[in-house]
Amino acid sequence: MKKTVLIVDDEKHTREGLRAALEDHYDVAVAADAAGALALFEADPADVVITDLRLGTDDGMDLMGRLHKRTDPPVCIMMTAYGSVDTAVEAMRRGAYDFVTKPVNIDRLEMLVRRSLRERAVQAENMELRREVVQSRAPDQMIGRSPVMERVFETIRQVAPSKATILIQGESGTGKEVAAKAIHALGNRAEKPFVAVHCAALSPQLLESELFGHEKGAFTGAGERRIGRFEQAAGGTLFLDEIGEIDPTVQVKILRVLGEKSFERVGGNQTLQADVRLIAATNKDLATMVAAGTFREDLFFRLNVVPLTMPPLRDHREDIPLLVTAFLKEMAREHGKPARRFSAEAMEAMAAYGWPGNIRELRAAVEHAVVLGNGDELTSADLPASLRHSASPEPAEGELNLARIEGAVILKALAESGDNRTLAAKKLGISRRTLHRHLARLGITKPSS
Repeated sequence: MKKTVLIVDDEKHTREGLRAALEDHYDVAVAADAAGALALFEADPADVVITDLRLGTDDGMDLMGRLHKRTDPPVCIMMTAYGSVDTAVEAMRRGAYDFVTKPVNIDRLEMLVRRSLRERAVQAENMELRREVVQSRAPDQMIGRSPVMERVFETIRQVAPSKATILIQGESGTGKEVAAKAIHALGNRAEKPFVAVHCAALSPQLLESELFGHEKGAFTGAGERRIGRFEQAAGGTLFLDEIGEIDPTVQVKILRVLGEKSFERVGGNQTLQADVRLIAATNKDLATMVAAGTFREDLFFRLNVVPLTMPPLRDHREDIPLLVTAFLKEMAREHGKPARRFSAEAMEAMAAYGWPGNIRELRAAVEHAVVLGNGDELTSADLPASLRHSASPEPAEGELNLARIEGAVILKALAESGDNRTLAAKKLGISRRTLHRHLARLGITKPSS
C-alpha cells in the first residue's frame, strides 16, 4: 500500500509540480490553504505533510502545530522561499522533521520523505514492542493497558503471593473468573488445582454437596460417597462465583470453613481440613445485601479481606482494540477462518457501543463477525444487530426515546466541554468522527471547535 503525502501550498504551479514529482511513489493530495489541508487530513490522514511556511493569510507553522496535536501526527516537512537559519531552527523547534527552501530540490525532498517514512516505521515498530512488553507484564490471560486496568493488574500482582481471601466484584462479563485464575497463576499455589464453582446454578442442597461432598446415603439419590470441591482444591484455589446467590444455610458453613479451616461432608462425622485459598466473586453489592439482611455480615467481612473491583468495559474503552485483536486471533483459530481485521467503521461502532454485557459480549460479537463475515475485511454489517443499531444513520420510530436520551447525553458532554467537540468526544469515550456522525443523525447543531 502506497504511503500518503499531503502537499499544502497557495501557489498552484508549485503544489501541482510537487504532486507530479511524487505521485509515482506515493498517493498525493494537495491543498491551497490550512482549512483545505485540515479537511483532507480529517477525511484521510496523510503519513507526510509538506507545507509552505506562508499560505496566503494562513501560517504553515500554525498548521503544523494543529496537526501535531493529533493522536497520530504526520511527519511535517516545511518549505519556504524565505529561508533563513532562524526560520529553520524555529520550524524544527516546533516539530518539523526537516526544512527545504524554494525552489525545491526534488531529489532532496524525495530523500527526506523516504528517510522520514523509514524512521516513522521504526518508531511504530518500537512502540509496538513497548506495548508488547507492557502487555507481557499483565497477569496471564488478562488484556489491557488502560490506567484502570493497570490498577487492577497491580492489585493482582500484590495480592497473588499472599494467603488472603479475595472478593472480586463487578458487573457480569467483566472478567472476574479470569482475574481469579490470574491470582492463582501468580501465587504460591500455581502448581495446585484451581477449582471453580458457579453457585447460582445449584439449589442449596446440591451446592452444599458440591462444595463439601457427601457420604453414601446422606440423602435420596446419594448412592456413593462424593468428594466435594473443597477437597478437590486441596493445596490450591477454590473460586466461588456468584457468591451473592448462595442460601443462608450454606453461608454459615462457608463461614465456618474460613474461620476454622475445617468441614464435614454432608451426612458424615469425619472432620476434614480445608487447605485452600478462597476467592469469591459477585455482580451484586454485598454491602447493600448485608444492610438488607440477605447476606451475613460476618461472612462478608471474612470474604472481603482484599477487595478487587473489575471495571465495566465502558470505563476502559481504550482497551477495545487490544481485546478485539486477541479475540480475532482466537476465533480465527477456533473456527478455521482466515486472519482478518475490522474496518475503521466497525471499530468505531464497537467503540461507541455501550457493552452492557462487557468483555463477554465483546468476545461474542467478534465471534459472530468471524463466523458470518465473508469479505477480506470485517465490517459493521458483520456485527450483531445490537451493534449495527448503534451505528444506524437515523433512529426508527420506535427508537425515539432512546435517541432523545442519547441526544441529552451528548448535549451534556458538549456543555461540560465548553462546546469543544474534541473534549466532548473524549468525555464520551468515542472518536470525534463518531461524535459528528451522531450529531448529524440526531439533528443536533452545536458550534464546532
